[in-house]
Amino acid sequence: MCELFAVSAKEQVRVTELLREFFAHSKEHSNGWGIAVFEHGTQNVEREPVRAGSSQYLKNRLSAGFLVTTMMAHIRKATIGTVDYKNTHPFVKRDVSGRSWTLMHNGTIFEPGVLNPYVHRQEGSTDSERVLLYLVDRINENLEDELNSFDVNERFQVAEDVIRQLAPGNKLNLVFSDGEYLYVHKNAPGTLYIREGGSGTFFSTRPLGRGDWNEVPQNQLLIYKDGFRIYTGEKHTGTYVENEEQIRMLYLEYAGL
Repeated sequence: MCELFAVSAKEQVRVTELLREFFAHSKEHSNGWGIAVFEHGTQNVEREPVRAGSSQYLKNRLSAGFLVTTMMAHIRKATIGTVDYKNTHPFVKRDVSGRSWTLMHNGTIFEPGVLNPYVHRQEGSTDSERVLLYLVDRINENLEDELNSFDVNERFQVAEDVIRQLAPGNKLNLVFSDGEYLYVHKNAPGTLYIREGGSGTFFSTRPLGRGDWNEVPQNQLLIYKDGFRIYTGEKHTGTYVENEEQIRMLYLEYAGL
């Protein structure tokens, strides 16, 4: 699978050493790397479909240092989708209001359901990109129905509804942003951790550096702004339980065997 890293803070924090440790895991997750840095409601995304440890560009970026308030980072171990730029996380999509949504995913969609139509609309071929396209379509439906009355709480509710719909039968560890808030969700035990307090709130698939890391609460959407949790969703029952035969069959289907 993939690995995720994210931070939300009120003031800028230096995350260079945490990123160095995170990207060192690319020995096991060698199919691409990506970073999204958020500032003043905009995002700057950098990504390459190469192993992070082999990227001269990433080495130069880390040498320059990272001082951020909100950011996301991803290393990919390809399951669905070829190793190329269009399949490298994070993915970005604008809604009809002009707001950009940026998403990265650690997991696999085994029960695609409502995501099937996006196979013919997406730029790449990952199930992760399809999750983002579906989320933005749901946001757009509400924007068009309610015009200017679609407030932030309704935005949160749409995101939570999408997660509750997609979680059953799927591994749906997600970190995404609307440029203003950071959304976090996991439904697989032992696959995403949080470090809170001090300079900000940090998330990682595996604990990094010093400090106390705890598991991200299971099966509920958490939303952060300026390092503080400002929304906690209701718990759902869509826990992902790994099934080796299910994984094998999906890979055989994807390989056309």
